[in-house]
Amino acid sequence: MCGRFAFYSPSEATAALFGVDGALAVEARYNIAPTQFVASIRDNSEQQRELVMLRWGLVPSWAKDAAIGNRMINARAETVAEKPSYRAAFKHRRCIVLADGFYEWHREGDVKTPYYISLASGEPFALAGLWESWQDKQTGESLQTTTLLTIAANEFMQPLHHRMPVILQTATANEWLAGPIEYLDEAAERAPALQAWPVDRRVNNARNQGEELIDVAGEILS
Repeated sequence: MCGRFAFYSPSEATAALFGVDGALAVEARYNIAPTQFVASIRDNSEQQRELVMLRWGLVPSWAKDAAIGNRMINARAETVAEKPSYRAAFKHRRCIVLADGFYEWHREGDVKTPYYISLASGEPFALAGLWESWQDKQTGESLQTTTLLTIAANEFMQPLHHRMPVILQTATANEWLAGPIEYLDEAAERAPALQAWPVDRRVNNARNQGEELIDVAGEILS
């Protein structure tokens, strides 16, 4: 599962890495939580890359209530092509979500310790996602939302958690957006080198922000 992440690199420069010319202002955030808007890249109707803000928590186009998105923050790669909530987006509406790192909580007995995971290089990256457009039939209000894909943990992530998000760099992001169905079969093995370290439990509260949330609070794993 991926339930919290951070994106604080300059958005215009990061978006350029993934083929976007020009960008919108994106506030640096160190504790991004579900239902918040996240910086995402997708191909528009003219097949040009664009940077947009999507609400985290996918709302299918057929949903009666947008609240369904609150529990659809992640989609399992193993079933995403068949699940009614995700299969149309998997075929036609892929996106990537910009990130510098994500959090995972490791349980030892009754204690859950938050870890921050980033690329070993320290560079920003992207998370594979899907997006949908939903309209409230009563008010006419429209909403564009996203979900993040997860896979079984690779060797590095297994000591921390049994699942991990699909992590993309420039070349693999292009593959994901291009749409080959088989891409997810090798996503765990193709993940870039990672590093992780324990952080303060203040990250448990989504209202807390600031770069001190990712300060090292123990041994760095690499």
